[in-house]
Amino acid sequence: MNPQSASSIKLGLALACAAGLAIPGAQAQSLSVVHNFTGGSDGGNPVDGFVMGPTGNLYGTAVSGGDSGNGVVFRVTGNGREVVLHSFAGGSDGAAPNGGVIMDSNGALFGTTTAGGAAGVGTVFRAKGGMEKVLYSFAGGTDGADPQAGLTMDAAGNLYGTTAAGGTSGNGTVFELVAPVKKGGAWTEVVLYSFGTGTDGAAPLAGVTFDAAGNLYGTTSVGGDAGFGTIFKLAPGPAWTESILHSFQNADDGAYPYAGFVADAAGNLYGAATQGGTAGGGTVFKLKKGSLKFTVLASVPGWGISGSFRNLLLDDAGNIFGTTHCDGDDSAGTIFELTPMHGAWNYKLLYTFTGGSDGQFTISNLVLKDGKLYGTTQYGGASGAGVIYTLTP
Repeated sequence: MNPQSASSIKLGLALACAAGLAIPGAQAQSLSVVHNFTGGSDGGNPVDGFVMGPTGNLYGTAVSGGDSGNGVVFRVTGNGREVVLHSFAGGSDGAAPNGGVIMDSNGALFGTTTAGGAAGVGTVFRAKGGMEKVLYSFAGGTDGADPQAGLTMDAAGNLYGTTAAGGTSGNGTVFELVAPVKKGGAWTEVVLYSFGTGTDGAAPLAGVTFDAAGNLYGTTSVGGDAGFGTIFKLAPGPAWTESILHSFQNADDGAYPYAGFVADAAGNLYGAATQGGTAGGGTVFKLKKGSLKFTVLASVPGWGISGSFRNLLLDDAGNIFGTTHCDGDDSAGTIFELTPMHGAWNYKLLYTFTGGSDGQFTISNLVLKDGKLYGTTQYGGASGAGVIYTLTP
């Protein structure tokens, strides 16, 4: 498989969801809809989940809707009320925020838009107190284009992310946005790595994750020696150095990893692939701290590109929670849990979406708040523009 553009990957995802065969499942827990997006001023079609603030409020993005139809940044209060913090105008301030947001210690939110900006190919933005500021507009050349994921922040306040396109070969980048030394100064973009011919990976759709030594880890959705995506490491230095830790083969190991990594307390990293594995719906895998050994923990039931799109969730007990975006009886997505038991991992189906009032296509990460899982669906709900849901595992 040759490296693809981000747009063709997203088209392939939609076709796979439309053409798939349903996998039977059980309804184990009940789900509650917290908010039905209307696609109007409140936003619509969210494709990521939340970050939780210090007071328990949840913050996220929706790709469409808002005052100009170009997406919003929003807050969900403790009583479940959705409050729009910023509506994207679609011009220089950005449009279509596909990735979620992160929050700094001052309560400011940082994220990306896939479109808009000075060249129309995406931005990095900051939002606080109802005000949004574009920190960087991608030019679409060697600096990158089409950022699909959220960001990571280091201790100095610098931001790190990926673009699915652009770079020296058009196959995407990993970038750093260096914070200004003086308040009000300009942020500076530095491309840490441009994906090349494809064997080193292409079209990263997830963000990057630091380890304690300052290395960055991530995935590319395609590329590698078989074309089914990679796991990569970037080591800092005068020039950042990329190494491929795993090339997916579309076999027991999975294929097309759209999600990035989350770390446990010991420093092990956990990720997911959207396809393949022995059960057909992708895999959940681990990179062991130190050796970086790749191990498949579980195969998720499904078909085609139906598996996890966003990052997994680890709870304090070591359980793993995730979503599949178009698996299940109605090909509308599922929520699952993996529990470690006697050296193996037990798969439990927590919920199967119907594609109706409960939502359709769970292209979302999950957060755990007061013992409940929260996430979003891209479609479905009362207006067909997606929902915010909660589920007690």
